Amino acid sequence: MKRFRVLIVDDHAHAREAMSEILSMDDSFEVIGVVASGAEAIAFTEQWMPDLILIDIQMPEMDGLETTRRIKQGYPYVKIVIVTVSDEISYLFEALKQGAQGYLLKNLAPSTWIQYLQSIMHEEVPLSRELAVQILKEFAVPSVIEEREALTAREKEILDCVSSGSTNREIGVILGISEHTVKNHLKNILQKLQLQNRTQLTRYALEQGLASRSLQFPKDKS
Repeated sequence: MKRFRVLIVDDHAHAREAMSEILSMDDSFEVIGVVASGAEAIAFTEQWMPDLILIDIQMPEMDGLETTRRIKQGYPYVKIVIVTVSDEISYLFEALKQGAQGYLLKNLAPSTWIQYLQSIMHEEVPLSRELAVQILKEFAVPSVIEEREALTAREKEILDCVSSGSTNREIGVILGISEHTVKNHLKNILQKLQLQNRTQLTRYALEQGLASRSLQFPKDKS
């Protein structure tokens, strides 16, 4: 089993301890460092190259958004999830603009954290619709992400499948196309919608009411 090496960044000791405790619930996550500032996070990333960084959005001197921007410039491979107590929708979109793969509220249940982070790290394991809705309920303001170009009929079918929890292989079987073709369609869809990953795509489909296919979703392990 692959273990994901995690760096936790928060200026509050209790928050760092809480996040470490949550990640200890799942053997696939290994906390390799905890730091208290953006500068420390950048230095740690350069030396230890973590797979995932959980970073608080509000920190003195260098906040989580600026830290995310700088880390992504030098290390685009690393996945970053912003962690905060704020449910301001503007923070969510700013985090995604700076390159973050996700956004978690500190008041969500530990089981939700684990499921969400698993979906971030395993891009072929889509975020279940139930979990996506649970997270999106925390943000009452409608999304400002708009479709930049019209999607083709095939792209809409693939978007529907993605939002319903299908993997690329399953989408290929459903639509009668190869897995490679599915991946290329997904690249086109992400570019047209100016989104960065599968999680954002699922979120977009749910918010825009584009998810309609009735498929079986993986049951939450909570």
